[in-house]
Amino acid sequence: MSFTVVIPARFASTRLPGKPLLDIAGRPMIRHVWERASLSSAARVVIATDDERIRAVAAGFGAEVCMTAPVHPSGTDRLQEAVAVLGLQADAIVVNVQGDEPLIPPEVIDQVAANLAREADCGIATLCEPLESTEAFLDPNIVKLVRDDRSRAIYFSRAPIPWPRDAFAADRSRLPEGFRPLRHIGIYAYRVDFLHRFVGWPLGTLEGLESLEQLRALEHGVGIHADHACAPIPGGVDTPADLARVNALLATA
Repeated sequence: MSFTVVIPARFASTRLPGKPLLDIAGRPMIRHVWERASLSSAARVVIATDDERIRAVAAGFGAEVCMTAPVHPSGTDRLQEAVAVLGLQADAIVVNVQGDEPLIPPEVIDQVAANLAREADCGIATLCEPLESTEAFLDPNIVKLVRDDRSRAIYFSRAPIPWPRDAFAADRSRLPEGFRPLRHIGIYAYRVDFLHRFVGWPLGTLEGLESLEQLRALEHGVGIHADHACAPIPGGVDTPADLARVNALLATA
């Protein structure tokens, strides 16, 4: 099985401007992500950016870079432009690794690619992990999902799903014994032909309500395989506190 990793890296960020170039343990964050992705089994690792500063830095450490338009309605649209520029075949598998995940385990990149290759009737493969606290379960910034018995996603939501009605009626301070809700982890493997179809679809009703792109695929009947991650995935970098946390982790590694 052969696959390509694409790492989208935009300079603009409301909370952390220039995020891909922020220093982590003496190197820019985007280099950490590229190095982790390069440890996977990917045949090709490409950084997709709209910014010349990121392109210059990435080229300086030896990365392949694909320039994309500065404005896209979604991250998936940016990815589709990149695969079109790269000329990837319709049946090729591409893994989208976020440019703010400097600690991503290479084995989970291989995992989503292999899962999609195996699940011929799915257009997307992604990952999940159990939620351990009521606070996380109720947090709308943490996306939850429910799956069928073949690990196909039924729905993704910012709302707490599934809702343990009887247990929470008695006590909502902790998760019920044996209840294992799932948190979605935002790493995706796609088939290129799906990406070309996706960008032609209008914004979905559910997608607009929840602000979750994957719901557009579900609304069009696309199968999404959601497996338990084979390794713990540390959180990405969205805030100054996240940046400090990752720097501390790498300083002790």
